[in-house]
Amino acid sequence: MSIKLVVFGLIGYDSIETPMGKRDRVLGGAASYFSTVASYFTKVGLVSVVGKDFEEKYVDFLKNHDVDLTGFERSSEGYTFSWVGTYGEDFGDATTHKNALNVFEHFNPVLPEKYKNAELLFIANIHPALQIQIINQAKNPKIIALDTMNLWINTTRDELLKAIKKVDILFVNESEAKLLAQEKKFAHAVSRLLELGPKRIVVKLGELGAMMGTKETRFFVPAFPSLDVTDPTGAGDSFAGGFMGSLAKFGDYSEKGFRKSMLYGSAMGSLTVENFSVETYEKLDPKRIEERYQALKNMVTI
Repeated sequence: MSIKLVVFGLIGYDSIETPMGKRDRVLGGAASYFSTVASYFTKVGLVSVVGKDFEEKYVDFLKNHDVDLTGFERSSEGYTFSWVGTYGEDFGDATTHKNALNVFEHFNPVLPEKYKNAELLFIANIHPALQIQIINQAKNPKIIALDTMNLWINTTRDELLKAIKKVDILFVNESEAKLLAQEKKFAHAVSRLLELGPKRIVVKLGELGAMMGTKETRFFVPAFPSLDVTDPTGAGDSFAGGFMGSLAKFGDYSEKGFRKSMLYGSAMGSLTVENFSVETYEKLDPKRIEERYQALKNMVTI
């Protein structure tokens, strides 16, 4: 099967504590969530690097989800990216106690030849210089999407703006949107971001859902009101995996197609948070995806 969707980003270990419990050194990183989720829709190519301490069981997990690992590297000299964080009683933004890039800090990403003609490219949250490096290796993808965070907005703004000019879709959360746009009001921020180059802005709003904006349209999708929230880590990356995976599966790049992908993104994010790490996807029945998608569709249909 040809590779229609490629993701570049972090894979690593997360150590997480939430009001529902804790996990130590479980599979984490944006590319782990994205590729796992997107694999339920299409064949995904993965570009990332791990260290000598990365457990083979997690490689097997990705292989079992038919993620293509041609662009996956293992360093024999360093250690895997790791993040340690805790969530409060309200499951709001995590408090980060440790964030070590390790082998990813000096990673020189190369897009394998078989990935260069992929229709869809997702550049997960990482230094914009690396994001540009991958974008420049792709051969005319139909859609390039990019995620970022406050750290890069504050410390590498000029490089980030250069990266944003090269993409079709920008993923941010509400605070990042305002910070990047240098606007205090959300509506003004979305309009300003659309002037930076992307055709679409997807703003993740946490437990409220997400909004997609173009110069002509706005579309809001709610979050599924799950009572079983366990671990919010990876919700945004899972949203992106469902969104981009849906685009790859259905190949519908019309406004209707993008709105459908918003619903699938919300569905996948809601499934991820019901367990720690990627535990939801150890035995996920694909029927649950369609049930969750339909439930969300019913929430936005008159």
